[in-house]
Amino acid sequence: MSPDSVAPGSVRSAAELNEQIRSLWLRSGGSLSDQERAEYALLVVEWAAAIRGEVVEAA
Repeated sequence: MSPDSVAPGSVRSAAELNEQIRSLWLRSGGSLSDQERAEYALLVVEWAAAIRGEVVEAA
């Protein structure tokens, strides 16, 4: 997953991204490789943006 793959206004929900984050941790056995850490960081950034978008929509 490259930084370019995180598009502004992602169509993925916070719940979907949270599930991907959980899955990544499960697959890794709790110890992330350098590549997995990079993927995790991108997922967290995208998840945070999705959460902010959901809060704005709810307001």
